[in-house]
Amino acid sequence: MRHHMSKILKFTQFSIRDLIVASAPTLLTIVGVCLLAYWLVDPAPPRTVRLGTGQENSAYEDFGKKYAAALAKHGVKVTMVPSAGSSENLRNLKEGKVDIAFVQSGSTNEEAAEREGLSSLGSLFVEPLWLFLREEKGKPPITQLTQLRGKKINYGPKGAGSPRLFRQILELNGVEKGEVERFSLANTPATVELLEGRIDGLVFTSAPEAPLIQMLLQTPGIKLFDFNQAEAYSRKLPFLTHVVLPQGIVDLGRNLPAEDYNLIAPTATLVGREDLHPALVDLFVQAAAGIHSGAGWFQQQGQFPSAKYTEIPVDPEAAKFYKSGPPFLQRYMTFWLANFFDRMWVVVVALGALILPLSKVIPPLYVWRIRSRVYRWYGQLRAVEQKVEEAPEATRMQVYEEQLKRLNEIEELVNQVSIPLSFADGLYGLRSHIQFVRKRIQFLMGEATTTEAAPI
Repeated sequence: MRHHMSKILKFTQFSIRDLIVASAPTLLTIVGVCLLAYWLVDPAPPRTVRLGTGQENSAYEDFGKKYAAALAKHGVKVTMVPSAGSSENLRNLKEGKVDIAFVQSGSTNEEAAEREGLSSLGSLFVEPLWLFLREEKGKPPITQLTQLRGKKINYGPKGAGSPRLFRQILELNGVEKGEVERFSLANTPATVELLEGRIDGLVFTSAPEAPLIQMLLQTPGIKLFDFNQAEAYSRKLPFLTHVVLPQGIVDLGRNLPAEDYNLIAPTATLVGREDLHPALVDLFVQAAAGIHSGAGWFQQQGQFPSAKYTEIPVDPEAAKFYKSGPPFLQRYMTFWLANFFDRMWVVVVALGALILPLSKVIPPLYVWRIRSRVYRWYGQLRAVEQKVEEAPEATRMQVYEEQLKRLNEIEELVNQVSIPLSFADGLYGLRSHIQFVRKRIQFLMGEATTTEAAPI
């Protein structure tokens, strides 16, 4: 029964296996093109990025941690590279030691930034110039910068943004380079020196979130300098803005500060190298929107981040974000998936053009593969016929018998061929041709037998 079943023709509606084999070259070509394009069209964004921050206990360090947390959600590791401040960050960017960094406006100019291959990702927050002075008993408070002559003032460490800015401010007031005794300590040790009375004042630029500012604003005997000519400074140095520290903003209950203070403020900007991946630009700008968009001591809701207040040309990707929000795809899918489609759209268009002609190759290949399963037996059938026709007279009966046996073997194998129903006509045709050859051999055998039996 089992032997009989194996001889029954095996028909299927459709041959998946043959379709896979027929379409394999096309599919492999398409996959190969996709993989090649994935690496060549636009490299994938790096998973790590180096961010230049600032000194210990500074606003740059504080915000750096927030950016690291925001980008970690998207699988990007932010390595924070501490520095003395804005000038050192700018130098590290130029030398390739960091990929992106906080830089104070006014630290460079448009021509230099373009020459160094730097672009701004926008302004993040105002960071006023804070000048804290020690109150001296029996002496009136200092109200003019010209009164700083002969005083010991900490300008900030080399590499910070404040020394350069403060020198410009003093020059505008006619105070020469050597008239103020300059110290170059980092902010934290300088604060200790001020509290101990070993220096008369310290200056630094920072957002008010910095712990040192919060502490100094509440320290008895330490007075914040009021830049009552702030408006004039902002006209003479366009990268500065006039901001007001409102009365009571530190502590309403204790009325700290007890009066409004006028301050001059550059803005903190995010500056990246021109080789920073566009996808990372998107991530940083979106993180900036989440971190800096709220209302603060010196800003209104939604004022920052902004493409304004920076002398460095704004990156096109960042400018696009400020104009129309996040990229379309990133509103509806994860960052990495959106980035993949964003990078691969060129390939998708190219593949559309490639798939159409390639897909036309698959049906003929499939048909040829199925039909070849039948046609190859015709070669065996032709071989049987040739041997019958070329059989020597002496052994022709033996040859006929051998070829009949061979035909039976061929028929048994043909009956086991699995073939889709739509191609059954070819299989039945082959079986009828086997039967035709069999009858031909049987006819020749009959004829040979008659010849041998006839009287001589």
